[in-house]
Order: sequence, then structure tokens, then C-alpha cells
Amino acid sequence: MTLLLLAYFGGVLTILSPCILPVLPFVFARSDRPFRRNGLPMLAGMAITFALVATLATVGGGWAVHANQFGRGVALAVLALLGLSLLSTRMARWLTRPFVALGNRLSQRSAQGDGSVWAAAGLGVATGLLWAPCAGPILGLLLTGAALHGASVDTTLLLFMYAAGAATSLALALLVGGRLFALMKRSLGVGEWIRRGLGVAVLAGVVAIGLGADTGLLTRISLPGSNAIEQKLVDAVAPAPAMAAPAAPASDASLPIEGELPSLAGATGWLNTAPLTPAALRGKVVLVDFWTYSCINCLRSLPYVEAWSRKYQDHGLVVIGVHTPEFAFEKAAANVAAAVKRLGVTYPVALDSDYAVWRAFNNQYWPADYFIDAKGRIRHHYFGEGGYKDGEDVIRQLLGAAGYTNLPGGYVDPNAKGAEAAVAFGMLRSPETYVGFARAENFAGGAVARDVATDYRAPSQLGINQWALAGRWTVRPDDAVLDASPGGITYRFRGRDLHLVLGPAADGKPVRFRVTLDGKPPGADHGVDINANGDGTVTAQRLYQLVRQVDGDEERTFTITFLDPGVHAYAFTFG
Repeated sequence: MTLLLLAYFGGVLTILSPCILPVLPFVFARSDRPFRRNGLPMLAGMAITFALVATLATVGGGWAVHANQFGRGVALAVLALLGLSLLSTRMARWLTRPFVALGNRLSQRSAQGDGSVWAAAGLGVATGLLWAPCAGPILGLLLTGAALHGASVDTTLLLFMYAAGAATSLALALLVGGRLFALMKRSLGVGEWIRRGLGVAVLAGVVAIGLGADTGLLTRISLPGSNAIEQKLVDAVAPAPAMAAPAAPASDASLPIEGELPSLAGATGWLNTAPLTPAALRGKVVLVDFWTYSCINCLRSLPYVEAWSRKYQDHGLVVIGVHTPEFAFEKAAANVAAAVKRLGVTYPVALDSDYAVWRAFNNQYWPADYFIDAKGRIRHHYFGEGGYKDGEDVIRQLLGAAGYTNLPGGYVDPNAKGAEAAVAFGMLRSPETYVGFARAENFAGGAVARDVATDYRAPSQLGINQWALAGRWTVRPDDAVLDASPGGITYRFRGRDLHLVLGPAADGKPVRFRVTLDGKPPGADHGVDINANGDGTVTAQRLYQLVRQVDGDEERTFTITFLDPGVHAYAFTFG
């Protein structure tokens, strides 16, 4: 119930966002008609359609995206006809001749009556296909949950509650606007001009959506105030995990019992071991670490997990890494096996490509550590990076309570290098930034064309945390693919480190690239995957460290130019 209310209030707040502007003309086009027979069915159709389309878009794969693009095209055509029919009754009669039933409902020829409920609902369906709300914290939470947990009644219900909240705001605006229009028509006799004005507004909305303004310019100028309100609501329901864990309790008895170790049978495969079960692990202290090999936070915590395994494996500790993928390429067992070998992971790894183990733990974060005692009970958990000394204290407490003695002292110090080096806490860093349109933010290169090869040009100046494409790219939900070389990506970032998840061409052919910082070779500030001149090669689907500033975390302009076509770019992360 709490999540349903959160989703609803998130939708209500969309009225404050510029992304709602393109659909307002479609809503007000029938404001002169009774609300119960016109406004209400239209808004219901919009909410239901958005919930279904959003569910398919997050879990249905590429076919759903293409189907939605076709639906958007049909909806644009229908609403363009509506706009033209509003401009003049003569044009309305001409437009309705080829398709009398549909045309008569869309036109104003029935203005003297209440109009058709089904026509209003059809207009709502068209609006729902076109509506692309700005992805604030609440909608981002809902879409991420849908992608992780798959299609379900719960997923669709949450998305519908979000759309219902938006419909509530629009309903109030429609009720007020309808009365205002009626008053103007009675007092000034300007009904015909109001109708024509709405026709112009509808056509302007069609053009704005057709040009991508709803997902481009309007998204970038989204009111920060609504995002701040949404974030407060999210934090009130599920506070974000702290970066530093509280000190571990002094004794095993003071550690709470948080649940039982769930089944691991949902794993799609295992590396470094035969399949493990909770029954077989009884008598051992178990650390379950959720990770994925292109997650920078996971990579930075990995050396500590590996060090714990090596230090305590002969003293009763079993470490299990649960590899739950974020991107599609991380579901391939061969890719995970190669990453495990490259990263030097020696402990058992469960492949969780179907998210079964993730759901069994009710987990929500990468990385996430769960500490289980010798009786199979979860006694402690920790999300994110840091808190390694406290985590090791818990391991020792649980081992001691299980009867293991002569435990090695001190704390591990992996002294990791490259991308696995510990983050410098306290430094200002740019946020994780996705390149695929499903979760992209702060794009500064105009509107993003979804799933269509398009020529992009990066602006001469970028604001902090803004990024842009250059060259011919096809932007897909999870990544962007370079269709012709050369092409590049520019990002105005702040942080010590810059990483970019990349993959080679579809045929596996390596892709050469060159990096510059503020227009010059990186020199001593180069990352481990390039040289001082900025040269590197994409050979596998993984995270590449491209910048490691020697001194500080100053604001810099990063540019990567790909010399070969076919590269896949997924996400930026910073340290």
C-alpha cells in the first residue's frame, strides 16, 4: 500500500514538470464537453495505456519497443487529424468522409451533444501512447523495479497508479479549464476562436512530440523542485543506504536475526564450485555478495570480499558471489566466467541471470552483502561500498560463535589498483550516467531518436554532468551503437576516475578509440585501459577505466573518439 501511494503521489507531481506540456492540448481539446462522458474516459484510457506500454517497454525486449514506436506513429496521425478538425468544421467534414465512424467522433460535428465515451477513451489511448513523462526519482524507481522483477500484476499496478496520479492532476486542470472556457464562450462569444486555438495547440503538441521535444529539451529543463519533493517521498519510504556502516555489535548475541538463508536453487549456473544449498552450508559462516562485473561499486568492493575469502576460508567462512546482471551482455555465462578469471575471483559464484536469488533475498542493491551464521540465519547486511572493518568484525563474531578458534587477527588491506582501487570518499563526483534512452539523463545534444540511426553533433560547451554524442549513432534502451566511424561521446564530469562500460562490434571485431581531456592527451591522468596518448581498444564487453587523475578531482571535459564503427556504449561511472 505504501508503494502504491508513493507511485500515485509521484504521478500527481508530474503536473509540475514541463514534460506534461505536449499532452495538455489533447486533454483540453474536449474541455467544453461533460467531464464524466469525455474527460474521465479519456484520462482513464491514457492511464491504462501508459501502464501497459511502460510494462512492455521495461520487460518486453526490442519487439515491444518497435511496436510502441508504430503505435506512437498511429497516435500522432490520429491526433493530427483531431487538430485539423478543430480548425474548421468544413475541414472536419472533409476529413471524415473516408472513415465516417471514426472521423465523426474525432471532429466537432457532434459538438451539440455529449460526444461518445468510446471516442474520448480512444483519444486517451492515443495520448497514453505518446506521453513520455520526465523520469524523476519515483518513476525511475518504478521502471527499475519493473526491469528487475519482470512483468507482473504488481508491476503494472504500480505504473498504473503513477499514471492515475498524473490523470488526477490533469482532471483538476480540465475541470477548472472547462469552466473557464465555458465562461469565456458565454460572456465573449468566442467559442469558434477557442476551438481553433485548441486546434493549433493540438497540432503544436503533435509537432513537439514528433520532434522529440518531450524526451529532449523538456526533460532537460524539468523543474528541480518536483524532483526534490519526489526524492523526499522516496527517502521517507525507503531511506538510501549510508556509505559508512554502523559499528558492529560487540557480541554475536546482540546481532539481530533478520531471516533465514533462502534457497539458491534459482541460480542458472555456478562457477568455481558445484551447486551449493543452504543445507550443505550448515555449520559454516556464509557471506553472500551480490555483484555484477560492470558495476564500478562492485569492482571496488570485490578485493575486500576476495581477501576475506582467502583469509578465513580455512576457518569456517564460505563466500558466495551472486552475479546478478544489470545489462543483457552480463547474462552470458561465458562473459561472466571470463570476468571472474580476469578479476581473480576464487570463491564460488552463482549465476543469477533470471534474478531468482535476488528476489529470494528481496535485494535491491549492487553491491550488497549478507552475513549468515552457522545455523543458516541472516544476522547482518550491508549495502554499498565502505564499512569493511565492521564487516570483518561481523565475520569474526559469527565464526567465534560457531566454535571456530585461532582466527587470524588484523584487517585485510587489498591495496587494489586500477578500477578496483577504493573510492576517495568526500570527493565530489558526477553521477552514474546511462547512455541508452531508457535511463538516460542530462543529454545535451538535442533530442534522442529512439532505435533510429541518427546524426548527432555535440555542442561547443557543456554544463557540469552534461554529455553529448557526435557522429551517427543508434540509441537503444540500454546502449548506443556507433553506425559509422568516426564518432564520439563528450562528457563534462567531475571526479578522480572516469569509467565507461563498452562492448565491441556485434561480430566481435575490436574497436580502436582515442581519449582526450580538455582537448589534449590525458598524459599522467590516463586510466589503466589506455596509454598516456589516450589510445585504447575495446575488445570485450566490460567496464573500462579511462581516466585516473593524479591530483584531485577537478572538473574536466572528457571526449572519446571511436576510430572504428560498431562500438556499444552503455554507462559512465565515476570515482
